[in-house]
Amino acid sequence: MHISEKKSKIKSNIKYNPGLYVVSTPIGNLEDITFRALEVFKNSDLIFCEDIRRSLKLMNYYNIKKKLFAYHKFNEKKLTHKILDEIKMGKVISLISDAGTPCISDPGREVIHECLKSGIKVYPIPGPSSITSALSVSGMDGKFFFYGFLPQKNKEIERDLTNLQNINASIIFFVSPQKIKNFVSLIKKYFFNQEIFIAREMTKIHEDYIRINISNLNESDILDKGEITVILSNFQNDKRDSNKINEKLIEKINFLLTKFSSKDVADYISKDKGISKNEIYKICLNLKK
Repeated sequence: MHISEKKSKIKSNIKYNPGLYVVSTPIGNLEDITFRALEVFKNSDLIFCEDIRRSLKLMNYYNIKKKLFAYHKFNEKKLTHKILDEIKMGKVISLISDAGTPCISDPGREVIHECLKSGIKVYPIPGPSSITSALSVSGMDGKFFFYGFLPQKNKEIERDLTNLQNINASIIFFVSPQKIKNFVSLIKKYFFNQEIFIAREMTKIHEDYIRINISNLNESDILDKGEITVILSNFQNDKRDSNKINEKLIEKINFLLTKFSSKDVADYISKDKGISKNEIYKICLNLKK
């Protein structure tokens, strides 16, 4: 018996109260879904999703016949009050994204905010998340800061990356395949000697993982296709590693900083060792801290 047939036969006696059910769906492999999520779908009066075509594949796989409605960033304000009205009339409403847990860099915050304001119950139905999935296999610090997608404007990107340099945690980004190579060049500019973990197409046939020091990562190593999650390691952990790897150089820089400015030290070491001024300057700043 196919796994979807087995799951379609599972019945529960749970009564689902009217409200908004925020349901996590697979990030790739359609069998990464919970029994509870399937039961919520079967008991939903309406299901709102980002892309009907993508969500229909999941529903068809589990033989769930429910009407799907598109709910995305272009119509969420318009549809939010319709959803609230339906719940007030006693309906069970499910909200899903294209993949993973809704409202994490996806539409949905608007309707949840309005439900909470109106005293309408909102229920989380936990499940897959590309954030925790990537972190679990990265080998990096479990204390993390989720950033999401970089903004569009260069000025905003530079501001945010400058602020992120001092975060004492692993940093998690979402990156579109069209922007991954430009993203890597930006990360090299703002972060020194940290580990980078790139997860592509997680749980799918062509899933791919790279973990490498940022300074050794080449754009040619990265495929610009599929869903991509990137994690930067905790800079404090890497600072301890770099002290061991480059102990003599660090000692020399530390000594020079007692006599000269960070700018002068960066200029001198860069010429002497053939290392980029930017990288040496960041080491100087870390040492001063």
